Amino acid sequence: MSFEHLLQYVLSGITNGSIYAIVAIGFNIIYNTTGIINFAQGEFVMLGGMTAISLAAFMPLPLAILAAVVITSFAGALIDFLFIRRLKSPSVLNMIIVTVGLSIMIREIALHIWDEKVRSLPYFTGNEIASINLLGAYISPQVLWVLGVCSVIVVFLGLFFKFTLTGKSMRACASNMIAARLCGINTRNMVTISFMLSAAIGALAGCVISPITQTQYDCGTSLAIKGFTVAILGGLGNSTGAIIGGVIIGLLEAFSISVMPLAYKDAIAIAILLVILFVKPSGLLGAREAAELKEF
Repeated sequence: MSFEHLLQYVLSGITNGSIYAIVAIGFNIIYNTTGIINFAQGEFVMLGGMTAISLAAFMPLPLAILAAVVITSFAGALIDFLFIRRLKSPSVLNMIIVTVGLSIMIREIALHIWDEKVRSLPYFTGNEIASINLLGAYISPQVLWVLGVCSVIVVFLGLFFKFTLTGKSMRACASNMIAARLCGINTRNMVTISFMLSAAIGALAGCVISPITQTQYDCGTSLAIKGFTVAILGGLGNSTGAIIGGVIIGLLEAFSISVMPLAYKDAIAIAILLVILFVKPSGLLGAREAAELKEF
């Protein structure tokens, strides 16, 4: 394998890994506050992309993306108000099942609104032809947007959870929900904010990746599976682990194409997920509590 081909695989793997990492971070936000896995996270990515595509026909692209992020974040809050809050003393398993049902429902609603057509946003800068030559390998300008957005999200969340009162309150809920409630923290509002923040991040990811991957009503399912795999690999609740896990999964997928048919690409994430759950369910940088997922 030539150096140019090797570098091309590495760049492709990092790009895909960054996409999976953003989805994994969305999983982590809700897990940190509630202790549940939101399997509707992939649908937030799809909703963000589809909404921005529809709005871009009537307004400038930056405004369309901003509006899509806001609309999707309110959809996340609506999910919490209508479904999560109505559960009376639910177990973690019950809440996970609810999010799976919500994922299916959102996907069916999207099918009726946008049908089965594949759509995409225009490239933020340049186009699919204008690629950047990097030591013999080619990279799309949109890839730089993906990497940049992923970096900004990680930095923003780090500052948000460390220095803001709301972020500290959400971390308190993650440590002990009952103790946080006794300290005067409105835990219900913290859960709502976590759903809104997770949905907003998912929507932003859906907008940024749309020019590269294109957007369809059911594209969130595969992203959710890979994002969940990355979250488990990196350690549930750990954003740094999500970045590391995303890069690992992305590189494995990229290099697998050179030795296996493209049809097996998606199976790699499932295989890795199964291995992690059996060998080290807490992930690379995760806490031991993540091992409890084996019970489900």
